[in-house]
Amino acid sequence: MPESSSPQPGSRAWEQVLARLEQMLLSGEVTPGQRLPGERVLAANLGVGRSSVREALRVMEALGLLRAQTGSGPSAGAMIVSRPTGGMSMLLRMQVAAQGFPVSDVVQTRLVLETEVMRTLAARRPAPDLATAVELLDAMDDAALSETEFLILDSQFHVALADAAGNQVVAAMMAGLRESIEAYVVGGVDVAAWPTTCTRLRHEHRGLVSAVEDGDPDLAERRILDHIRGYYEGLGH
Repeated sequence: MPESSSPQPGSRAWEQVLARLEQMLLSGEVTPGQRLPGERVLAANLGVGRSSVREALRVMEALGLLRAQTGSGPSAGAMIVSRPTGGMSMLLRMQVAAQGFPVSDVVQTRLVLETEVMRTLAARRPAPDLATAVELLDAMDDAALSETEFLILDSQFHVALADAAGNQVVAAMMAGLRESIEAYVVGGVDVAAWPTTCTRLRHEHRGLVSAVEDGDPDLAERRILDHIRGYYEGLGH
C-alpha cells in the first residue's frame, strides 16, 4: 500500500488515518464490500500506533461507513459498507437534539428535496418502478397499525420514492432528515385525531403515486408540498 501524504500540521494521528482511508476510497484502492487491511498492517504503513488506527475505524463505524466483524478468518475485519447513511442520520439527529438545526429548517429542506424527487419521478418516461412504494402503501392500509408503526412505514415510503428517482445522495439525505425528527413527529401526534389524520395521509400518499403515474410534474409538486406542509402544521409547527 502506498505511503500516506504528509500529515497536516496539528492533525491527530487518527485523523491522519481517516485521511489515508479517504484517499484509498477515492483512488479505488479499497472499494465498497471490500475488507480493509488489518490494524497491524495499517499502523505499519501509516507510521502510527494501532490505537490510532482503532480510533479511526471506530469513527468510520459510527458514521456507518464500515462494519466491523470480530474474530478470525475470512469474515473477520472491517468491511466498507456499500451504501452508508448512518453518519448523516446520526449527525442530523444530534444537531436537532442539540437545537443546532431547528425542526423548521429540517422541514424546509424536506420540501426542497422531495419536490425535486416528485418532479423527477413524474417527468420520467417510461414511468418509474414504484412497486416498493406501493407495497408500503398497502402495508399502511392495515387498520391495526399503531401510530408509531404507521409513521415508520410512512418514512420508508418517502425514502422509497427517492430511491425510485435514482439519486442516492438525495435518498440518504431524506432518510437522515426523517430519522432526525422522528421523535418530534411521534411525540406530536394527536391521539384523538389520529384516525382522521391516518386516513388523510393514506389518501395523500395514493395521490402522490397517481400524480407520478399520470406523468404530471406540476401536480406531483403541489401534492407533495401540501402533504408535507399540512402534516407539520397539524403538529403545530
